[in-house]
Amino acid sequence: MGVCPAQQTTRREVVVVTGTAEPIPLEEIDRSVDVLPVAKDATLATALVDFLRLDPSVDVMARAPGGVQTDVSIRGGSFGQTLVLLNGQRLNDAQTGHHDMDIPVPLEAVDRIEVLRGSGSTLYGSDAVGGVLNIITRQPEATEARVSLAAGNFGVNQERVTLGTVFKKISEELSLSRDFSSGFMPDRDYRNLSAASDTGWRSALGSSSLILAYADKPFGADQFYGPYDSWEDTKTWFASLVQDLGDRTQAAFSFRRHSDWFVLLRGQPDVYENHHSDETFQLALRRSDPLSANAGLHYGIEGYGDTISSTNLGDHNRSRAAAYISLDARALGRFSFSVGLREEMYRWSQGELSPTLAAGAWLSPHWKLHGSASRAFRIPTYTDLYYMDPANFGNPNLKPETAWSYDAGADWRHGDSFRLSATVFQRRETNDIDYVRATEADPWQATNIARLRFTGVEASATVVAARGQEIALSYEAMTGAQQALDGLLSKYVFNYPVQSGVLSWHGGYRGLVAETRLGVLKRLGRPPYALFDVSAGYGKGRLHPFLRLTNLGDARYQEIEGVAMPGRAAMGGVEWAMK
Repeated sequence: MGVCPAQQTTRREVVVVTGTAEPIPLEEIDRSVDVLPVAKDATLATALVDFLRLDPSVDVMARAPGGVQTDVSIRGGSFGQTLVLLNGQRLNDAQTGHHDMDIPVPLEAVDRIEVLRGSGSTLYGSDAVGGVLNIITRQPEATEARVSLAAGNFGVNQERVTLGTVFKKISEELSLSRDFSSGFMPDRDYRNLSAASDTGWRSALGSSSLILAYADKPFGADQFYGPYDSWEDTKTWFASLVQDLGDRTQAAFSFRRHSDWFVLLRGQPDVYENHHSDETFQLALRRSDPLSANAGLHYGIEGYGDTISSTNLGDHNRSRAAAYISLDARALGRFSFSVGLREEMYRWSQGELSPTLAAGAWLSPHWKLHGSASRAFRIPTYTDLYYMDPANFGNPNLKPETAWSYDAGADWRHGDSFRLSATVFQRRETNDIDYVRATEADPWQATNIARLRFTGVEASATVVAARGQEIALSYEAMTGAQQALDGLLSKYVFNYPVQSGVLSWHGGYRGLVAETRLGVLKRLGRPPYALFDVSAGYGKGRLHPFLRLTNLGDARYQEIEGVAMPGRAAMGGVEWAMK
């Protein structure tokens, strides 16, 4: 139940832990999974969301650069239908999905992001409707220290420090980061602070991992919630302990506390303000038993609890319990098959059953076919249930969302140098949670939409050339069909991308490394826009200079309707590294 080794330029050796009950090579998995390497390119990016933009199936809806309050959806699902994990432990916020990407660990602490496209409720429970993001932290391989300083326009400056050490059976990595901007427009300043400790050790019981993390994100929120110069401050505390109990059993515990202080008119909290604080814990006991050389049985039990104390939402608490079992069989280069079932109880007499079936077959050493069918669900957040202001009304009678997801695809590989992939998918949702209203003058009302259907196709081509250069072209097209809403307007559900494409290049030569990204996106009912980014750096020696250029075309665009994003920007800096 460990994590994969360091990423390589090619992906044949990559081992994934998301969407499967035990780690397996990426080419063996029957679900649609992408791996986004972070550690080797951390100096070329500003925030984790920069890597998510490399996958067109992942819709990044940011309200500001630097990872400030970013909504993320997969395959057209709402931001609440994406489950975010940190080393397999849940990060989703019980108050609202707007805070799911308040990642407490700094960018430098992350090894990679694994993206599961499609339902993941059988393994992970509520919220994994559109897909799952699993953020995997890095483990130091030797004693090292890294310090990074950078500055750019819009008053941007960054300071990052990472210290790692390995001593016999113990490893430790400390990471701290500070990202600051005075804003590209009034009341759009932000300050991101985060710190994390990641400790690993081995004992007679087995491997252990302890993570302690904290993040503080105050930011100007002009336009975020309407034509107001708002201000917000979110804080996140996170702790997790994962303990192997021998070779086949693992126990895990995690705790997350999140606070959100919102002021409608900056500097005038007496006019309107909200303060929310929620706490969430997770307990899990998992086991894997081999049935034969090519088959294994995986099962476990989990418990969850969350509480909230809020000036607007009130004080509430709830708990859930779940049990799951899955059977996995595979013969390398021939076939693979997995079936799983999960029952999660969220009320004394109410629960959700989440089955999954996935299979793959190799037609030749180059061709593989794969497909899956699965059911997912999402329970309402506290904001969905209880929030109330003059423009928005929650609904305490909301039902959980449910969805059936289906996909089928084919992969073709020519060694490590050329890869093609295509997948078609469909998601059929019931009781989808959205906010609707009759006219633009009316307030938004949370409600369940009886039936929704999304159908799409994903395709990608990757070429690995000489000296590790990699060129990738990926594309997603999607269409959605809705139940008649009798003329009502929808707030979230029909904001999905109908087309999204990414062309990227990554390469290096004699210590120089560079990458480019051209992304084009067209949302339903809105004009398309293109973003062109270039980053470069030098990796030899102890001093590593780097340069990041974003939105070189100076596009005027909005990822959240009504919330302006910055134009052309540049940032340069240097990293000092000692091993």
